[in-house]
Amino acid sequence: MYIIRRWWERHALPLVLLSLALGTAWTIRQTQGGAIFEIYQVITSPLELSSTKAERLSDAKTLELQARLVELESQNQKLKQLLGYVKSAPQASVQGRAIASPVVGRSADHWWQQVTLGRGSNAGIQVGFIVSAPGGLVGRIISVTPNTSRVLLISDRTSSVGVTISRSRHMGFLRGQSASLAVMQFFDKVPDVRHGDVVATSPYSQIFPSGLPIGRVESINLSKSPAPEAVISLSAPMPYLEWVVVYPRGERQEARGER
Repeated sequence: MYIIRRWWERHALPLVLLSLALGTAWTIRQTQGGAIFEIYQVITSPLELSSTKAERLSDAKTLELQARLVELESQNQKLKQLLGYVKSAPQASVQGRAIASPVVGRSADHWWQQVTLGRGSNAGIQVGFIVSAPGGLVGRIISVTPNTSRVLLISDRTSSVGVTISRSRHMGFLRGQSASLAVMQFFDKVPDVRHGDVVATSPYSQIFPSGLPIGRVESINLSKSPAPEAVISLSAPMPYLEWVVVYPRGERQEARGER
């Protein structure tokens, strides 16, 4: 027993280390290194999680700043275009001071019928004022609060506008049909109208200044009863309005047949 104990004391440590080495080699062979990989993941995961979290936060902040920059650049470009439009609009200089206003609301159920502006009577806006945007006529103010105002768009089916074909001067009235289309009904039984003709507000319009761009003729139906009709593509971007220009309508205050 003494000899065995002495032998064990001398060779115990090498035997234990050899057993561990053989066991580790067998485990690696059986698991194809999966166990070692799992142990490595357990040891390094706190460091990786910390690094990944910091990187993700940094990336998120960078993406947020980039998105804000793109949006600000887009808004700045639109405001520059609007400013140029206000300065060049002849109707604004003739009728009075133009008021630029943002579109702050529109109903999902009435997307192409009415919009709400972010300025009202405190900015000088009144019921009946004309609303336009780059592209042409948008509508008119139908209600006002101190800080907001509501616009009836010419694309609304209840809206009616006196219009004329710029080339031939044949006249009629226009009613909204959809977000970007309207229907012009002629007064003449055989109007001189062609595809692509420009349509503008009529000189006889009671609530809109004459000569405001409306759109272009898309199609014509001369056999329509009781009067010939044309489908008009509206030039103002009704579905995408973000800013508009508001100004007084002029001296004639009463509407006769126009709403």
